[in-house]
Amino acid sequence: MTTRMRRTAAIIAIATCGFAVSALAQDKTVKIGVLNDMSSLYADIGGPNSVVAIKMAVEDSGLPAKGWKIEVLSGDHQNKPDVGANIARQWVDNDKVDAIADTPNSGVALAINNIAKEKNVILLNSGAATADLTGKACTPNTVSYTYDTYMLANGTGKALTKAGGDTWFFLTADYAFGHALERDTSAVVTANGGKVLGSVKHPINSSDFSSFLLQAQSSKAKVIGLANAGGDTTNAIKQAAEFGIVAGGQKIAALLLFINDVHALGLKTAQGLTFTESFYWDMNDKTRAWSKRFSERASKNAMPSMTQAGNYAMVLHYLKALEALGGNPHDGARVVAKMKEIPTDDPLFGKGPLRADGRRIIPAYLFEVKKPEESKYPWDYYKLVATISPEDAAKPLEASECPLVKK
Repeated sequence: MTTRMRRTAAIIAIATCGFAVSALAQDKTVKIGVLNDMSSLYADIGGPNSVVAIKMAVEDSGLPAKGWKIEVLSGDHQNKPDVGANIARQWVDNDKVDAIADTPNSGVALAINNIAKEKNVILLNSGAATADLTGKACTPNTVSYTYDTYMLANGTGKALTKAGGDTWFFLTADYAFGHALERDTSAVVTANGGKVLGSVKHPINSSDFSSFLLQAQSSKAKVIGLANAGGDTTNAIKQAAEFGIVAGGQKIAALLLFINDVHALGLKTAQGLTFTESFYWDMNDKTRAWSKRFSERASKNAMPSMTQAGNYAMVLHYLKALEALGGNPHDGARVVAKMKEIPTDDPLFGKGPLRADGRRIIPAYLFEVKKPEESKYPWDYYKLVATISPEDAAKPLEASECPLVKK
């Protein structure tokens, strides 16, 4: 090959490469898969209404009006990690999904976390609580936006222990989420001078808590910590009332409680429950305005749960990162890096960094459920007890087990 021919070949190669990079940068197609419990105990806190929240984020991003084609798929993981993993692989391999969102159920989320890294797509976690997703299991492809077991423990666990609830017994959902919540809350209880007297594990989606509640009652612990969520939490609270546990002097700590749970229980049953959340629809004018829009589109005209609000804010930031990149590179790690680089700012959670470990740093709030006579209008259920600073609501980076964190 002559020198001239080699030069010509090099020029063609460079031009072709440049064209390919330019075309990639201009790719404005996005697929988001919403994977959650659509029909069982977590359906109200995520379910179809999480899809509503994410579609609102797509619209509010303004990208469709700028020529972007953004598709939102949905799937039911049935709270089974193998089912969730199969759906995720099909989405990524066959449907070319770029990001998988929501994933309430920590067992499912941890499985998707591995797939996201393997396939270089993104896990946008709002629903799964395990702090391990931004701890020892963290990856460059996962972000957790809304809450985690560390936040719940350092909110409700610390507050109740310091208020005199210095002996605890746990009713724990027997899978990754429950185990992590019991672990993190136990650490907070003991660090604040309390003692854990015991615990009992129950299957997910239990209908009969009588034997578990009797064990908790006989422990004489001042606080019975419910390390569960959704239908399991509401069933346990209802049955605890039937057993007269609170009337007998023990306190029920709903370590993860959502507004949908309070709505299902009713204020007469739920009144006085103390819990931690990072979002409440009635916090300010911005949250009220968005929540009213959401409720008009949501099934049962429900107000948004914390995780549904988190899905909206998280997807809004994801799309902001794609726009900043000038297109969709279909490179999960690269997009997450951009999400961490640019400021987060949305009407529901405000401004705050997305840390190296993938954790969105936001304040948390300790709430108490109002008495029936204190509620003035529909869904007026909470009163604010304390605000937990963003720094206290998330595990300090210096204590992180995340391999992405430089120490």
